Amino acid sequence: MVVSAHFPASINGGQRPVNGGFSGQRLRFEMRIPYLALSVIIVTQESKADLYPTNRESFGLFCSVLFCYVLLWSVCSVLFCLGPQIFGGQQFEATWVVDGYRVASASLLTRLINQVWRRHTVMGDITHQPMDQLQDLEYCIDSNPPWIETILLAFQNYILVLGTSAMIPSLLVPVMGGSDGDKARVIQTLLFVAAIKTLLQTLFGTRLPAIVGGSFAYIVPIAYIISDSSLQKIDDPHVRFIHTMRAIQGAIIVASTIQIVLGYSQVWGLFSRFFSPLGMAPVVGLVGLGLFQRGFPHLGNCVEIGLPMLLLVIGLSQYLKHVKPLKECPIFERFPVLICVSIIWLYSSILTASGAYRNSPHKTQISCRTDRANLISTAPWIMMPYPLQWGHPTFSAGHSFAMMSAVLVSMVESTAAYKAASRLAIATPPPAYVLSRGIGWQGIGVLLDGLFGTVTGSTVSVENVGLLGLTRVGSRRVVQISAGFMILFSLFGKFGAVFASIPLPIFAALYCVLFGLVGSVGLSFLQFTNMNSMRNLIITGLSLFLGISIPQFFNEYWGHGHPGLVHTHAGWFNAFLNTIFMSPPTVALIVAVFLDNTLEVEKSKKDRGMPWWVKFRTYRGDNRNEEFYTLPFNLNRFFPPT
Repeated sequence: MVVSAHFPASINGGQRPVNGGFSGQRLRFEMRIPYLALSVIIVTQESKADLYPTNRESFGLFCSVLFCYVLLWSVCSVLFCLGPQIFGGQQFEATWVVDGYRVASASLLTRLINQVWRRHTVMGDITHQPMDQLQDLEYCIDSNPPWIETILLAFQNYILVLGTSAMIPSLLVPVMGGSDGDKARVIQTLLFVAAIKTLLQTLFGTRLPAIVGGSFAYIVPIAYIISDSSLQKIDDPHVRFIHTMRAIQGAIIVASTIQIVLGYSQVWGLFSRFFSPLGMAPVVGLVGLGLFQRGFPHLGNCVEIGLPMLLLVIGLSQYLKHVKPLKECPIFERFPVLICVSIIWLYSSILTASGAYRNSPHKTQISCRTDRANLISTAPWIMMPYPLQWGHPTFSAGHSFAMMSAVLVSMVESTAAYKAASRLAIATPPPAYVLSRGIGWQGIGVLLDGLFGTVTGSTVSVENVGLLGLTRVGSRRVVQISAGFMILFSLFGKFGAVFASIPLPIFAALYCVLFGLVGSVGLSFLQFTNMNSMRNLIITGLSLFLGISIPQFFNEYWGHGHPGLVHTHAGWFNAFLNTIFMSPPTVALIVAVFLDNTLEVEKSKKDRGMPWWVKFRTYRGDNRNEEFYTLPFNLNRFFPPT
């Protein structure tokens, strides 16, 4: 910031004194004397401030110069008032005194403001070096909180994963012809299988503290299967539900082989060699920001519950995070989900019991009431999910091809989520070998989804990744114990149904915070790139914009009786393309990776962040990789990194 001042030569139109009047040149010279004196003071203070560059010196400079300015202003005012008496009978032209004074004061103030601004700019211009690992977390991937905190944090993760686990079956099962009892069984099965997948991933996959749960990417191909004419001909709703579930199981089982092959063959790891910090920043960013439709739009369905929840989460986790009513544990920072959900859930129960929604529209009652899910009354007390519990799967080539698109999308979304989880767990970015290993095990998880019949496939739970940053706890043990809670409450259905009946706007308020946090983690990868490069600005901006704009365009043509933007006679082809282009991270990956690897690649290696990224592309490229990603039970002897 540079301040400049321009004043007219005289407030009297530039007229000169006449008939031997007092010399304006002399007065202007004399009025420059205070300016010169103050300049000497400023230069002296500048040299001192350069030796001791602190805010105290800047404040001292400001005060000393301001004091001298006021003092000399007083002297000049006396000169202005007593001029005629001092110079006797000579004609005195006050205009020139004012002119000289204004020139001097304007120059002085300009220099004063510029100097103080520059001083404070230098003080505030602290260079933040790019950091491989975040430092603002309490527990990393290998460190563990005390056991009581660990158990409470694990239960908090379980509560959070309930949102997606209840939302997907509630959306699909009624359309398939299932009853409330069928919906409760599907939710229990989904939680049970999610626990197994999470344990496999944290033990043998990427080993990152990431929960693997249900995926919304499978909604479009599943809707295509549900609308199959051969299934719609079945009149009995329960029979149609069973046959539709078997068709979905068969499609998921076949499609899982794609992910298993791409993972264990290291093909996905080879493809990741085309990734760079510049290319992954919009992808990881949109894995969080791209889920905006699950945030405030759902919250707005019941503002009187969702908005207090949002404000309470922000208030406790951010403004009261340093309050420690219990010894050394900052409970408001560690357990914001448990505290806020308990308070707002009780508040919504009071509203429901008092009849606040008795005459409300049906949509409002579904969103706000705590007794509309019908899960508690229909869930079995004890149920043990097992493979093929719905019967033998049925297979169709068209269904399987459509489902493969969801598998590809979930791979992209999970890759981005793994990148974010590694950063929030204070770990290095997973190398290509570890990433492929995780994708392979996730394919095993999709196979389990098909065998058990969870009505959807697998992906990393983005909201639970965001919870790592909100609580500042990236411990792997916390996530593994949360898998134990999933198994426990999926077996004892009545108890799990109590928590699954939490109104959706409460989860939507949490999503607003957690999805935004994951999105900002993705944007933090830009610190390793040169964002003063126009090439990088174009790639980043175009990837982010198209990653939001294209899926939004496709979403407008899907749902409410519309088959989607791509509408040919081949239903599997329609579902395939609609699924790909309705995923923000997938569209961002296509745009960013293509542009980043075709535009001035050789000249832009440093600008893309490749010097920082290259050491994390191989398992042995960084010594810390062995600490974070080594297999347990000394299994690396039998499965050495490639």
